[in-house]
Amino acid sequence: MKSRKVKRWLALGLAGMMALGTAACGSAPAAPAESTASTAGAETTADAAEASGEETASTAERQDITFMTIDFNAGSSNTGEYAEQILSQIEDYCNVNLEIEWVLSDVTEERTTLAMANPKTMPMIMTWSGELTGNVVSAAKQGAFVDLSEYVWDAEKYPNLSQMNENVADTLTVDGKLIAIPRTRDIGRYGFSYRQDWAEKLGIDEPQTIEDVYDMLYAFTYDDPDGNGVDDTYGMEMTSYTGPFDIIQTWFGCGNGWAEVDGQLIPVHMQDEYKEALDWLRKVYEDGLMPPDWAVRTTDTWSNGCKTGESGVYIDVMDGGRRIWDYFVADETYTPSVANPDEAASMNLLGAINGKTMATSGYNGYFTLSASTCDTPEKIEAALTLLDKLNDNDMRLLTEYGIEGINYEVDENGYLVDLDVEDTTLAANYAGLNQMLAYLPRYTPEPAPELNERTQAQNDVYVANEAVAVFNPASSYLANSATYSDVGATLADIITQARTQYICGEIDEAGLQAAADQWLAQGGQTIIDEVNAQYQANQ
Repeated sequence: MKSRKVKRWLALGLAGMMALGTAACGSAPAAPAESTASTAGAETTADAAEASGEETASTAERQDITFMTIDFNAGSSNTGEYAEQILSQIEDYCNVNLEIEWVLSDVTEERTTLAMANPKTMPMIMTWSGELTGNVVSAAKQGAFVDLSEYVWDAEKYPNLSQMNENVADTLTVDGKLIAIPRTRDIGRYGFSYRQDWAEKLGIDEPQTIEDVYDMLYAFTYDDPDGNGVDDTYGMEMTSYTGPFDIIQTWFGCGNGWAEVDGQLIPVHMQDEYKEALDWLRKVYEDGLMPPDWAVRTTDTWSNGCKTGESGVYIDVMDGGRRIWDYFVADETYTPSVANPDEAASMNLLGAINGKTMATSGYNGYFTLSASTCDTPEKIEAALTLLDKLNDNDMRLLTEYGIEGINYEVDENGYLVDLDVEDTTLAANYAGLNQMLAYLPRYTPEPAPELNERTQAQNDVYVANEAVAVFNPASSYLANSATYSDVGATLADIITQARTQYICGEIDEAGLQAAADQWLAQGGQTIIDEVNAQYQANQ
């Protein structure tokens, strides 16, 4: 008990010292990236964990595992009356002696940098935020991390980790070696949503093709979908946030940022399909199917058009479409359906168009195994077994909801009822422990809270989108491109600005090509060369 508290204090104290030290050196600070009850449920859970631990212990010696993870709770992660009990249940279930080093979220970058500078004391499992960076790729090339490709695809040993999406695994591969386990996120999050009641009023079927989408945008603009007799609607919600264009491009066959064409990786603006997509968007703009001032509308107004009835189509994350639907249903913003005033307005969370949509990276953060401290097959397998078993249903419940009878209960219909959703003191017992989860595979643990129809629709489309979502094949290579690190953002601005100008009719095809030529001349060709050198080495 005491040793764990000391380790926590040392970890947090070190983070604080690093922050002060960094400030003293003049460096910029790092950006910062749920009633008391009977313990009967706790005892039952503990018994099950103990039984599982005994069974596992009979087949393998318990290993000591050091795990550096991120504390988003200002030092209160896994604290409180039941904190040690919960951690012990995890150790017993996973058959490890677990030492967690909690690192405050605003000093994570400094702490990971310091850890890599001292290989002999690196935590066996390290948690990283965001996506791969050049520093991590460089360290991987020097052998800092265990090559996981020889282990994780063994479905018998790692039934959860082995279900990793191979496209996501590719983005975490360096020189042919899988260097990390992703903290997975929904791959199929992007897509097409629209006002279902507007479509019903106008007799429009669910769109499937690009032509169907154009017809819907036209009808939503010119056929008075709200029935007020005023020409005051647009088909497509749009602001200066141009993410919707990236999604639309995939409908035409474009890649996600980059694409593989004839054995080479190229940026999508070099694909023939890119021009087709921009010509279509230019027509949408010329025909008045999106707000004429979209390019100067600030991004903080994004989704307001659909909420207020100005626009009927929303192309972005599906949970954004769901939040618009939530807005229609909420008491304070209740919006009646134009098709049936006795009901609330609704959104159809459709997803893909023409059988395509854009994928997310599929992860946000990742775990690496340190080669210097996971230095035997037994240690590697123990670390991977921990990461695998943490995704079992029992561990998902424990780390996300705590102990049954204390933190949650199950109602007569089998749904989970969170008892401490507003009690931060009680929730602190298990708070932060889900930062150790890879969420592989992505599923809802049972029992689960009851979902409303809007959230269920959102989750259903996430699953449907995953099979058709287009990934960026160059992600990990761009992270290790020196030129991309130096001028990538500047070059992206050239293409983004030219796209906006072309759609709005401010430049013609020659102007669009001039921007592409400028991109190549100012470092783009070098980026292509650097990316493809890595890509070919991985083949």
